[in-house]
Amino acid sequence: MTRDPATLRTTPIHGDYRSDRAHLVEDFYLPALAASTRYDRAVGYFNASVLAVLGHGLDEFAHHGGYMRIVASPQLRTEDIDQLRAGYALRAVLEHAALRDLNEAAEDPQAAAGIGQLGRLVAHGRLDIKLAYILDRDRVGIYHEKIGVFHDTHDTVAFKGSANETLPGLVGNFESVEVFRSWLTPDRERAQRIARDFDDLWHDRTRFLRVFTFTDAARPLLDEYATRAAPHTAPRTTLPDGTLISLPRPHPDGTLAIPIGLTVRDYQKHAVEAWFAHGCRGILLRMATGTGKTVTALTGGAQLAKQIAHHDAGPLLTVVVAPYQHLVDQWATDIERFGVTPIRAYESVGAWHDRASALTDALALRAASGGVIVTTNATFSGDTFQTLLARHRGHLLMIADEVHNLGAQRLRDRLPHTAAYRLGLSATPERWFDDTGTAALQQYFGDIVFEMGIGDAIRAGALCRYTYTPVLVELDDEESELYGRVTEAIAKALATHGNADDADADSPLGMLLRKRANILGHARAKIPALRGQILRRLDHRHQLLYCAEGRHPLATDTHTTDEPTQLHRAMDLVGRELRMPTASYTAQTPRPQRLELLHRFASGDDLQVLASMRCLDEGVDIPAARTAYLLASSSNPRQFIQRRGRVLRRAPGKDHADIVDFVVIPPDDEGGLRRETERRMVARELTRVTEFARFSDNEATTLDTLRPLRTRFGLHDI
Repeated sequence: MTRDPATLRTTPIHGDYRSDRAHLVEDFYLPALAASTRYDRAVGYFNASVLAVLGHGLDEFAHHGGYMRIVASPQLRTEDIDQLRAGYALRAVLEHAALRDLNEAAEDPQAAAGIGQLGRLVAHGRLDIKLAYILDRDRVGIYHEKIGVFHDTHDTVAFKGSANETLPGLVGNFESVEVFRSWLTPDRERAQRIARDFDDLWHDRTRFLRVFTFTDAARPLLDEYATRAAPHTAPRTTLPDGTLISLPRPHPDGTLAIPIGLTVRDYQKHAVEAWFAHGCRGILLRMATGTGKTVTALTGGAQLAKQIAHHDAGPLLTVVVAPYQHLVDQWATDIERFGVTPIRAYESVGAWHDRASALTDALALRAASGGVIVTTNATFSGDTFQTLLARHRGHLLMIADEVHNLGAQRLRDRLPHTAAYRLGLSATPERWFDDTGTAALQQYFGDIVFEMGIGDAIRAGALCRYTYTPVLVELDDEESELYGRVTEAIAKALATHGNADDADADSPLGMLLRKRANILGHARAKIPALRGQILRRLDHRHQLLYCAEGRHPLATDTHTTDEPTQLHRAMDLVGRELRMPTASYTAQTPRPQRLELLHRFASGDDLQVLASMRCLDEGVDIPAARTAYLLASSSNPRQFIQRRGRVLRRAPGKDHADIVDFVVIPPDDEGGLRRETERRMVARELTRVTEFARFSDNEATTLDTLRPLRTRFGLHDI
């Protein structure tokens, strides 16, 4: 049995709609639009992004023969007023302002989709637009009325109220409209009067107002965006039965899709399958640095979006949180490969908030199938971003890059518990000396569901093979004397306060431990030892040089200002003495210069060595690096695993890497007071060295080099 088409009279339409008790779009606009043959709208400000909000309802309206008329007023700026005062034609200035509004709106992908829809309606003769302005003697003003009329073949529904035809006007703001139905006696006169007012306005019969057509002036721009926004047809792709990954064409609607031509490795598929097996929630994904965690995460996000769309379960917002701005930029580049232009949320709020707010509004109205926001830890934890995130009521996927950073209390307290889907990424998810933070992360993201260690990654071809060379160096007399004093102070503190592993970083014991580690990290003998190693590789390109942070502890203790930092000494050796093209990459290096340095280093044409401190640890993609000198000694597993991962990434023409690690031997203490603390320190260093050696091509040679040190400190069990 064929159902009769809906009419305004048979559609449930109430006498008023207010934001606290109704949804303007879903409860009023869309049902009335579906029952109408004509929609007339006069507003003080119209933005094409609202058409994307009306979305499918507007397509259906046009499909069944609906015709739309819009009267609006452009936004005049100071320069427009100046042009009018200079004698420019009023109509030309207003047209220019309206076209500018459309062009600027198109910078937002959501609004661009609306403009494309606008263009298709115009192209099919389903929409006309006019511009209105006030002209009274010598006064030019903005038309600011807000009325609308729905028509079918018999009846009229007229409304007036506070809402502009914009995304915030229909969704984000608190609005109300009064509605008048022509078939009801109390409403009939007002409905007819509002309809007449619109007709008078449309035909330029309203006192104090002037109206002129804008459709033809806007047509070239609208045609362009209609072509851009034309729906894509996904190509047919034949895949083996049982394969998890499909390869649809990237969608222009904010939904992640795996790009054609991307090779998803088997282990990445297995990682995604493991994540799905655990419900896509409470998951902590652990993979070795360099194995493609970003691609794996986006593949999982694309598969999740596909499942949600298949069940018509609503839109999905994906939020990616990364520690630093350069990582946000790297994520954004990868996300664009998956068919979505993400919103990059960092730096000033004004640079991203309006677009992010418009996205959440569109998702709330199901005007968009999905969207992605990439942000830094700092922006994510701020009140503005948290307020924005709290407004989202749909599906939410949280992807945390270098997830261990979110274990800090100020960050973990901000993690949204409304996120049904959670994915944490880190090669080393455990927080160093922070069991509480590690436990909090595992409670939020869940246990590790997939692991791929360095050995597995090398065997799978995801990382390249490498040679590991530990270089043993000793402290000089001044450093040994300072090392002894600090170690004695640590021994006394341990007798009072207990285990060093439980020491807070800012406690007196924690500061003593850090100072002793800095003595080892800044050992002066490392630079001469570095010279010997670099001389063996004078002609090699793509060399990384990791230096210790800050100044030598002796310089700090004696307030010596002429003691050069390790970075400066290394730069002087490599750049001035050995005449190798060298540059430093530090926290003080401006972002544009960082990008330039990475580009020069990757090309290998004019930059042979890149010297840094911590800035190249997490996430910086430099696969061209073939040699890494680890001057900075650290027993923190996250740091040395990250640094190893930087140099083991695959690159064209690269199948092998070289890691040179400078290991400081503490002075021998026969007296016994410092013996146990020294032994524990060497044990930590040997743990790192053994881990590096275990998967290297020269493991046996490395272990032979370390045998005397193990014997000296009785550490053959490591």
